[in-house]
Amino acid sequence: MERFFKLRDHGTNVRTEVIAGLTTFMTMAYILVVNNVFLGPDGAGMPANGVFFATAVGAGLITILMGLVVNVPIALAPGMGLNAYFMTVVLSSGGAITWQAALGAVFISGLIFILLTVTKVRQMLLVAVPESIKMAITVGIGLFIAVIGLKMANIVVANVNPGTDIAGPVPGGSFNLAFGNLTHADVILTLIGLLIIAVLMVIKVKGAMLIGIVATTLIGIPMGVTDVSGLSSASWLPSFDDLTFGQLDLGAALQVGLFEIIFVFTFVELFDTFGTLVGTTTRMGLFKNKEKGEKVVGKAMLVDAVGVSAGAVIGTSTITSYVESSSGVEAGGRTGLTAVTTGIMFLLALFIAPLALIVPSAATSPALIIVGVLMMSQVRNIDWDDFLHAFPAFLTIVMMPLTNSIANGISLGIISYVVLAAFSNIATSRKVKIHWLMWVLFIIVLIRYIFIGAE
Repeated sequence: MERFFKLRDHGTNVRTEVIAGLTTFMTMAYILVVNNVFLGPDGAGMPANGVFFATAVGAGLITILMGLVVNVPIALAPGMGLNAYFMTVVLSSGGAITWQAALGAVFISGLIFILLTVTKVRQMLLVAVPESIKMAITVGIGLFIAVIGLKMANIVVANVNPGTDIAGPVPGGSFNLAFGNLTHADVILTLIGLLIIAVLMVIKVKGAMLIGIVATTLIGIPMGVTDVSGLSSASWLPSFDDLTFGQLDLGAALQVGLFEIIFVFTFVELFDTFGTLVGTTTRMGLFKNKEKGEKVVGKAMLVDAVGVSAGAVIGTSTITSYVESSSGVEAGGRTGLTAVTTGIMFLLALFIAPLALIVPSAATSPALIIVGVLMMSQVRNIDWDDFLHAFPAFLTIVMMPLTNSIANGISLGIISYVVLAAFSNIATSRKVKIHWLMWVLFIIVLIRYIFIGAE
């Protein structure tokens, strides 16, 4: 194990890697429940057991593959946002697009990713994108993760003005973000968990986040937040009924009406994955050696691309690299052993589903908030005195949490940088080199927003 994962070379050991893997699993295990909300009977109409099986097996196998092939502590699972779009595609079609056809669209987008990765187009992003935007991606993802934690715990809520129609998108001036109700048990429990993890990190206790999650879950039992009522009657054996394995419909996915949907899946996944991989690997120090970092991320992109199509075959929406992997990195994870541990836990979730599902969001939210704090450190590497870099970096950072999309943040960062750099070249003596791929991305982003929108 030492030789395979090169633990000493990465300054780590088996115990640290396992704890980091468990931490990552605990912070992203919510997908086992949430994915069914979007894809299950009340969402896209897929069978609940099939969704749970595909989520656990898909996340488990592809995460293990990432650990063994690339040797990085990055976990993968069906992506949040993409599963919501999957549901929207099916429900808004009025029955014209089935969930089987939508799975086919996901599979095709995965093939496109494999092609882009093999031809090294995706890897060129690492060279094309300015360092300021790369750093901003890390910071933005940190804020994005923190906001997820704050919203999951109801620490941050939205107050909608009286008389506002909330059936569709609510205008910005019609709502205000506010502090949650401190008398609610879930908010109190989250604050307790946040304090526990923060104190443990201050006194430098290894595995602080995992200890905090477990402790908060236990504290939540007498508070009535952690529901253990179903444990006594729960089934501890996995069910193989109503599986969605192999039910994708490629023929239907190739219809003209689904080309736009395939494009959206491809576009959003392209930037989400790029942001997650760059942000996570930068935080673990991989880009201290830029050449090595780019090579490793290139291999990770290939595994990620394979995971997209493989997930569709198994029966779930787009499997992608998870920003929650950062929690494992912060817990000390530096090698693929962390990812393998996380993957094994997802597979074991088939047998311990009742235990995995009792962990309340109030117990995982503090870990996400702490990760946000830690990832903010990259903000010091942005040149805020140079507006050419400061403005795109700012948009990249703030638009991720405010629009609930990593892709939107990166897209607006790219648009603003190319426009400002072009004007600098035209109107000033300062000549800025704009990589040709940045122009390609600029055009793609404009096409996306003009003709498709911001799904």
